[in-house]
Amino acid sequence: MRTLISFMMVLCFCAGAGPAAAHDTLRIISLAPATTEILFALGLDKQIIGISSYCNYPEQAKNKDRVGTFSEPNIEKIISLKPDMIFCTGLEQAPIVENLRKLGFIVYVSDPVNIAGLFSSIIEIGRATGKQAEAAELVTAMKQNIDEISSRVQSVPKEKKPKVFIEIWHDPLMTAGNHSYIDQLISLAGGINIAFDTRRPYSCFSVEQVIKRDPDCIILAYMTGGDTNPLDILKNRIGWKDISAVKNKRVFNDMNPDLFLRPGPRLPEALRLLYSKLYPQT
Repeated sequence: MRTLISFMMVLCFCAGAGPAAAHDTLRIISLAPATTEILFALGLDKQIIGISSYCNYPEQAKNKDRVGTFSEPNIEKIISLKPDMIFCTGLEQAPIVENLRKLGFIVYVSDPVNIAGLFSSIIEIGRATGKQAEAAELVTAMKQNIDEISSRVQSVPKEKKPKVFIEIWHDPLMTAGNHSYIDQLISLAGGINIAFDTRRPYSCFSVEQVIKRDPDCIILAYMTGGDTNPLDILKNRIGWKDISAVKNKRVFNDMNPDLFLRPGPRLPEALRLLYSKLYPQT
């Protein structure tokens, strides 16, 4: 609902914005890495005039002006670029969105919490930028790639599916829970999220529960730094050395965190990589 309301605001602004808001001459700034990836995937390279310093994909993004960080954009820089539309996300950027709108900018908020929301966001972004056909094609291709992977595990009995723990951060211990984008990825890849019963999509999680629920696979969704072996990190935690994932050396930190933490067009790639970790013999 939040994304839809933001999209309707964009439509209202664009309707009265005049020639400068024509789709082929749009001047777009993106402050959200996931949305930046969507915009490039829709073929809006030429219309993108500025991005945040955290927007690092695709390669073409390196050629765009930087307008500050994710949480502290440079307002003067944004004003100087004269954008027709600015893309943001929710939560941490909520104050930024409010300030930009007070300055008269058209701001679109894309903040999908699950895969259905991601598809809706892509369609809405396509509609707002005149890329309806490209958005529909992108969503169709993503769904086909997702189905290709998820179909492989449909016949796997529940008791045969590996239990998975995604560690988003270690202090405090945080994970992805029920109804989250990552929770759905785990399910589609044929795993069972041990944090399936958390009330919020992303939250702190009890160390005791990790030990008790004994995951078969643990994925660290952040960089541990240097040549640090993730197994060594977990073995040094009290009680963790007896967890199945640790004993069987199924702890991974070699997957790009951006693939898992950004709801964007690389979702099928993240799913394929996760599947390869859960079912290495197939």
